Amino acid sequence: MLSRIDLRDRDLTTRDLLAVVPRAEVDVADALATVTPILAQVRERGQDALREYGERFDGVSPEHLRVPVERIEAALESQDAAVLDALRESIARVRAFHVATVPPPVSVVVAPGATVSQKWIPVGRVGLYVPGGLAVYPSSVVMNVVTAQAAGVTSIAVTSPPQREFGGEPHPTILAACALLGVDEVYAVGGAQAIGMLAYGVDGLCEPVDVITGPGNVYVAAAKRAVNGVVGIDAEAGPTEIAIIADHTADPDFVAADLLSQAEHDPMAGSVLITDDEDLAERVEEALHRRTDATKHLARSKEALTGRQSAIILTANIEQSIQVADAYGAEHLEIHTADAAAVAERITSAGAIFVGAHSPVPLGDYLAGSNHVLPTGGTARFASGLNTTSFLKAVSTIHYNADALAEVGHKVIALATAEDLPAHGEAIRARLER
Repeated sequence: MLSRIDLRDRDLTTRDLLAVVPRAEVDVADALATVTPILAQVRERGQDALREYGERFDGVSPEHLRVPVERIEAALESQDAAVLDALRESIARVRAFHVATVPPPVSVVVAPGATVSQKWIPVGRVGLYVPGGLAVYPSSVVMNVVTAQAAGVTSIAVTSPPQREFGGEPHPTILAACALLGVDEVYAVGGAQAIGMLAYGVDGLCEPVDVITGPGNVYVAAAKRAVNGVVGIDAEAGPTEIAIIADHTADPDFVAADLLSQAEHDPMAGSVLITDDEDLAERVEEALHRRTDATKHLARSKEALTGRQSAIILTANIEQSIQVADAYGAEHLEIHTADAAAVAERITSAGAIFVGAHSPVPLGDYLAGSNHVLPTGGTARFASGLNTTSFLKAVSTIHYNADALAEVGHKVIALATAEDLPAHGEAIRARLER
């Protein structure tokens, strides 16, 4: 089922590894040609464009583009009690972790009379995108909203595609999650048009936001790229992915179950096993065949597992496994080895690291307390997952008294002269001569 990449007899550089690790083919640049006119229409024609695109892409034009508050509250009544209980627990754990990660202000006396401080200020307003598509994601509501709230954001708009089977409203479970979080600004708008609505605002409907976050398909990713700079964005999310480093101590059934758990997301999802034990690879393959044949979403899971983005990578030893994992830069990285915690400490590129047999990725998707909005497509080599700083601005404050300026003024003048910016130096000299 999974293709094999054998690296055991190869000494590869990072550049070599980047060329051989499996990846889904996603062309965000190509999708830009599709989304650019959509964004322009939303900017120019507002609600009329939103309704037309809802009809074209989602098969429904909602009666209310902004979901009435009473409909958001009513969604709680339709939910299974166990689901609501799980959502409340998820909210509590995610909030506890994210509140603790808000960076504190810093103030440093760099010299007598010279103080430089930094404080973190929340952005004024955020727009959070919750995808529709092949699954329902109330967990994405939790991850985005709670993180923004923990950062101190007070104006939050959530948007999610209208669902024909629910009268043009977002899925009731999405609405219920919003209700639990106290979010009453929810829009039945999806796709690139939703990104345009949030970025530019729509008269009589939605005020523009400062930051847009949340995963979506390639058109949502392309739209976020197009508006980046008009607003801030978290990332251009690609297909989900999991990599698992495993050795002879790993349970093959656990590994297979976790590979399948990502494959069921999407036909382009990536599932990658990195192991120095060929016997384990064989046993994982057997368990994966058995589990896939019995899974609910057989067609898309099988397409994902047999696609070019999924593979078993055979390595010579744990050292090479770590090297491969860092080059791959997985969205989710599980460690199933004899000393999983020590291996995890050595990883430098991953969206989130799940340590040991009892910390599977689905735990992080819902209830671990961490965030599941994570960098994909290898971008974990330089990017972070969604966190409170995604909604915060670091602002420096500089306070020098006259004596502190006098102590270094001549050095400022020297540097200004070296850069041929004499007026810079004169601004300092005017004070020194006073």
